[in-house]
Amino acid sequence: MPEGLVQIGEVAERLGLSLRTIRHYEEVGLVVPARTQGGFRLYSEEDVQRLALIRRMKPLAFTLEEMRDLLEITDRLARGDDDPGLVARLQLFERAVAERADRLREQLAMAREFAEQLRRQRLSAPKPTPAH
Repeated sequence: MPEGLVQIGEVAERLGLSLRTIRHYEEVGLVVPARTQGGFRLYSEEDVQRLALIRRMKPLAFTLEEMRDLLEITDRLARGDDDPGLVARLQLFERAVAERADRLREQLAMAREFAEQLRRQRLSAPKPTPAH
């Protein structure tokens, strides 16, 4: 195997993604791994980092199109593209992440309150009498 490249199983294990999910991201063009002559996928560290970014976006309900857009921005910036529009677009993503994270925190707080309410109900419920 070429130096610095890893197979899909190692990527899946490192990132906690399923093989199916990684293949799906390849099918939709979010990541394009190298291939061996035998057709095995080989992922560079850059590919792994792209998948890690995608993995972070998923719980925040970003669409595939939004993921594609952010990856284009980060790719262009990494290549030294100094288009000021890129930074502005990146700032929009920063705001969207902050807003979505706030919503998730609110949902988590509500879920915790609900769990606590159920726990209190269970503890205050009449105890069943043992059958003889």
